Amino acid sequence: MSAATVATVDMKFEIVVLPVSDADRAKEFYAGLGWRLDADYDNGKDFRVIQFTPPGSWCSVIFGKNVTGAAPGSAQGLYLIVSDIAAARDNLLSRGVKISEVFHGGNDVYAGPDAPYIFGRIRVAGADPEHRSYRSFASFSDPDGNGWLFQEIKQRLPGRIDSTATTFATASDLASAFRRAEAAHGEHEKRLGHRDDDWPDWYAAYMIAEQSGKELPQ
Repeated sequence: MSAATVATVDMKFEIVVLPVSDADRAKEFYAGLGWRLDADYDNGKDFRVIQFTPPGSWCSVIFGKNVTGAAPGSAQGLYLIVSDIAAARDNLLSRGVKISEVFHGGNDVYAGPDAPYIFGRIRVAGADPEHRSYRSFASFSDPDGNGWLFQEIKQRLPGRIDSTATTFATASDLASAFRRAEAAHGEHEKRLGHRDDDWPDWYAAYMIAEQSGKELPQ
């Protein structure tokens, strides 16, 4: 049977295992981020599993005792996607979390002295000058050194999101999308030279196109 004739089976990626040395300390840290505590099971002897989910995420993390043989702190390159990296960073700072300044990549230079991330080992201070999606980052670590990065994405690349099933994970994400649509629609009305009475349809088309990576309406 060819691969083309085999039905696709949904595979929902839902769990990342974090290696930690102190489950209680890790629990306090992730609770302090504002993440939702889903479970804390302890058999009282040799097993404990704790699960947290970041706001708006469909994927959770678990850690505890005897849930992984990996060395504590060895989980690196864990990406949290945000629509407003400055706001996300300010939120962690307000919670007392140490987080890097916002940075971007080094113009096609990938080898360097900095901690590695998706675009290599060069970190240039500040957000991406063109404010492109996927290009601005900030990093932080949990008490064991497991490494997290915020990555700012306002518009997805084509094919990443099904435009017929567009969703917004949180009210904050939806509000941010409305603000971007409002700004773009203001430019649209300037080009029209008059008020656009069909603005709800334009907003909807813009927000769906932005999230699914399709061409934005003008």
